[in-house]
Amino acid sequence: MPEAERNKVGLSGFALKWIAMITMAIDHMGMALFPQLVWMRCVGRLAFPIYCFLLVEGAVHTSNPKKYLGRLFLFALLSEVPFDLVRTGQVVSPDAQNVFFTLFLGLLAICILEWMSHKAFAMVLLILVLFAAQYGFVDYSAGGVLIILCFYLFRSQKFVKSVTFAAINWFFYGGIQNVAILSMIPVLCYNGMRGPKIKYLFYVFYPLHLLVLYWIRFKM
Repeated sequence: MPEAERNKVGLSGFALKWIAMITMAIDHMGMALFPQLVWMRCVGRLAFPIYCFLLVEGAVHTSNPKKYLGRLFLFALLSEVPFDLVRTGQVVSPDAQNVFFTLFLGLLAICILEWMSHKAFAMVLLILVLFAAQYGFVDYSAGGVLIILCFYLFRSQKFVKSVTFAAINWFFYGGIQNVAILSMIPVLCYNGMRGPKIKYLFYVFYPLHLLVLYWIRFKM
């Protein structure tokens, strides 16, 4: 890692990924193995907003958004069986889709805003994306896509971004999901540096840790 990056105050993208991965793992352990421990689910509320923030940073800096979209969709497909298994013990469960689909739709919404010069047509496509998120039963529903758009549209406006995120979170979810507002603390500590580049760490970790939890929950 370059010296300037090591000495930059705050959290790098790599550090944020680790925070998101650890809190997500705690959340899923609580869901699958310790449903009585509400604090584990509360800790897990931090993960998704951090991943949304990192997705936006990736979208802004990627040189190939189509490849980025393809990668998210591929891992959405690969993760669906592990996601269904850990939740229900069944290979296919159509009542919910894993978070990679949410991230894919969020990135698609960003691409629509960037690629479509016709505003009315772009709005129609965005509504269709939100409809797909809500009625395709993806994780975090349409609210998840709106959080991604919030982080994108107000990327340089920290206060507006934080308030808008809190409003979306409260309107769509409430309950213990309100703990997610605390995720803005590490997000606002982002120092603009990527840190070590391990591109597929989260992609691979997500389905693998779900399979491990499924094995512990249903096979041990």
